[in-house]
Amino acid sequence: MTAAVREGMTDRLTRYAAGGGCACKVPPGELERVLAGVMPTSAAEELIVGLENGDDAAVVRIADDVDGRGRAVVCTADFFTPVVDDFYDWGRIAAANALSDVYAMGGEPIAAVNLLGWPRSTLPFEYAAEVLRGGADVCAEAGCHLAGGHSIDDPEPKYGLSVTGIADPARLLRNDAGTPGVPLTLTKPLGVGVLNNRHKATGEVFPDAVASMTTLNRDAARAALAAGLTCATDVTGFGLLGHLYKLCRASGVAAEIDAAAVPYLPGARESLAEGFVPGGSKRNLDWVRPHLDGSDVDEDELILLADAQTSGGLLVAGELPGYPVIGRLVAGEARVTVCGQR
Repeated sequence: MTAAVREGMTDRLTRYAAGGGCACKVPPGELERVLAGVMPTSAAEELIVGLENGDDAAVVRIADDVDGRGRAVVCTADFFTPVVDDFYDWGRIAAANALSDVYAMGGEPIAAVNLLGWPRSTLPFEYAAEVLRGGADVCAEAGCHLAGGHSIDDPEPKYGLSVTGIADPARLLRNDAGTPGVPLTLTKPLGVGVLNNRHKATGEVFPDAVASMTTLNRDAARAALAAGLTCATDVTGFGLLGHLYKLCRASGVAAEIDAAAVPYLPGARESLAEGFVPGGSKRNLDWVRPHLDGSDVDEDELILLADAQTSGGLLVAGELPGYPVIGRLVAGEARVTVCGQR
């Protein structure tokens, strides 16, 4: 892209999308009802992780290496509408978010292809080059090959990646491996949902949110594996409460969250107080509420805990140095208890 074209990029990208980022996901309850009727479960021994527990990616065992160690392929795809107006930053965010699914399984991404939808009649196609450049730069940072992809003419801009990774099948991070008594660690602060909602409405830029969304979960995942941990999920469109409930349900445990220990990005609480709440965050809370005891905190606290995150951090069952412990897994039916009002 020429400097002249780049200087002329004055369009507010977020105005071309009805939703934004992972907040535009299909509501979790609705998604599960539909998938239950159409997606078969496989009994194949090679499929280590499939649809059963709604984990972050599929994992398939492949032939053993010559050294006798097992190898598995990790497969995922993730794309969404713009969360920021900067074309390059949107590409970076979407790529980091897609790569996160591989890291959340304990894998390392090795190859990816672009997924691009673009409204060519209303938004110059030349601008898409900046989005793709952002995605390419994040893949390069991750050491993941980016080669080709697929594009369509779409009324809404959409971008993401289909990613293939590799993992040791004996050293995976899964959402069904939680055990009672283990602490819960969160590796990124919450709040990008309300901040992105405010950005879309006002044009205000939140550099801390962009920095968080473009940070790879690679180091946190590697630290979890090095510590011998086995249970994790990333916190994205279903919010902390939604993803934690899914982890509890898959693992057959309950969880307790200390709301006062949960970190938030600067401006998140103020944005919530001013009414910048994504519809996806409200839907998340509605879905998890039957499995939630939040009587110790107010509604605003629950909304923030259910806030739809885009390229959020990892929620790890276990302690990781340098990251806050926000709760613990306990014995009991799948349920989340929140205490510790700020």
